Amino acid sequence: MKKSEDKKPVKIIPLGGLEQIGMNITAIEYEDTIVVVDCGLSFPDDEMLGIDLVIPDVTYLKENADRVKGLVITHGHEDHIGAIPYVEKEINMPIYATKLTMGIIEGKLKEHNLMQNIKRKVVKHGQIINLGCLRVEFIKTNHSIADASALAIYTPAGIIVHTGDFKVDYTPVFGEAIDLQRFAELGKKGVLALLCDSTNVERPGFTMSERTVGRTFDTIFADNQDHRIIVATFASNVDRVQQIVNSAYKFGRKVVVEGRSMVNIITVAEELGYIQIPDNTLIDIEQLKNYPDEKTVLITTGSQGENMAALSRIAANIHRKVSIKPGDTVILSSTPIPGNEKAVSKIINELEMKGAKVIFQDTHVSGHACQEEIKLIYTLTKPRYAVPVHGEYRHLKCHAELAESLGIDKQHICILSSGDVLELCDDYAEVTGSVPTQGILVDGLGVGDVGNIVLRDRQLLSQNGLIIVTVTLEGGSNQVLAGPDIVSRGFVYVRESENLMEECRDVAEDALNRCLDHNVTDWGKIKLTIRDDLSEFLWRRTKRNPMILPIITEV
Repeated sequence: MKKSEDKKPVKIIPLGGLEQIGMNITAIEYEDTIVVVDCGLSFPDDEMLGIDLVIPDVTYLKENADRVKGLVITHGHEDHIGAIPYVEKEINMPIYATKLTMGIIEGKLKEHNLMQNIKRKVVKHGQIINLGCLRVEFIKTNHSIADASALAIYTPAGIIVHTGDFKVDYTPVFGEAIDLQRFAELGKKGVLALLCDSTNVERPGFTMSERTVGRTFDTIFADNQDHRIIVATFASNVDRVQQIVNSAYKFGRKVVVEGRSMVNIITVAEELGYIQIPDNTLIDIEQLKNYPDEKTVLITTGSQGENMAALSRIAANIHRKVSIKPGDTVILSSTPIPGNEKAVSKIINELEMKGAKVIFQDTHVSGHACQEEIKLIYTLTKPRYAVPVHGEYRHLKCHAELAESLGIDKQHICILSSGDVLELCDDYAEVTGSVPTQGILVDGLGVGDVGNIVLRDRQLLSQNGLIIVTVTLEGGSNQVLAGPDIVSRGFVYVRESENLMEECRDVAEDALNRCLDHNVTDWGKIKLTIRDDLSEFLWRRTKRNPMILPIITEV
């Protein structure tokens, strides 16, 4: 397609959130204005040993910090807001978000002592904010957290609609249904591009209303009136917590909320009026022992089998206040996120072995749109270009096929990778370059100090263990004063492998003597020779490749 002469194209640059579900962040750029949509984190995969979080690489935004006019947030889930404190330390951007979303963000900023430095503005649905030469309108949507928004971004090249995470719920637990009328009005004005949620695009039909879960809870509570009930769900699913509280109140039970993230979000939601908890229903965990089991409900984190979440600690008998008793009813009110199935299965087994009854059928509905809802948004907005977002490659591919089935020209469907720079205007769509998007690894307080080489070493250590060879040489003469001594960690059990350790010592000694006999004084070469000889010997003897670390000290 040819470039238009009169209109400059708008650039869409996903800095994360593609090829994965998590770490959503997208830059929308027109001339001297950049607006950032969302700023999420993702959790480490199995190969990222010891890593706590992964946050986006914002090198491109840092290089263009003078053009970044603001950060607009669609909703308050970790994969959309979790990286804000880390990124705000690098680039100070004003934040625009709806009331509950901002409440959750402010909790994070307080933890990082950033409240004083960052401009924040609470936006209502229907409101438009001006950021440089762009205008951003917040549109009401439904999701598994209240106050979710889609965004209409008005650019000189045309209107871009970003759905955020959404579903169409005509009977939401809190607030109003999605503003479909506004999507239709935008469709009449003409939408240049639709960036639409792809999470459930492989599922036909419609996503069930959140209210259906409330009816399921009522049935479960009625069937288990003689047992204590423990419900595990996502910390951020305020509407789900509301329905559990409603059922508990109906059946005369007291409610305990456990798990740090759950307590934080419920506290914010209650302060801002997004959850209504009847008086004398909520009790502190310390008071749990004062009530009979059949009169209590515990709402907790850990529905995904996370190691340190409250439910995992309860199941493993390492929670200080709660332990599983035979007869407890445990409800898992979530679907395992892809990759977590094993951890969830382990938790269910642990709970069942301790005598609990575990219920996980029909206790959850998704917060994401299925095929028919996605089709509805396309039909209302009639976009010229389709840019599937928020999904792994298979989701994006399926989304592209769905868009094509709705009559969108195949040439107008853009499947992007994180870092692609997509230029768009009426008669032109092309990926014209790329920007850095390697995820930044967070380990404890260290941000970005663990890279590929450190991870590779950790993987090697985790698979094959470590052997340390220590040698002491006399300064000047290079006479061997002590060693070589062999220390093994995670390779073999030394007490049962004394012969092997002795042979390792002999190999290291031969390598050292060979170097000294040839007047090799470069310690780097000596270490390399010891490492190579020992590595070859151990591979022949054990078919293992431990990490070998020679250490030479001079006296």
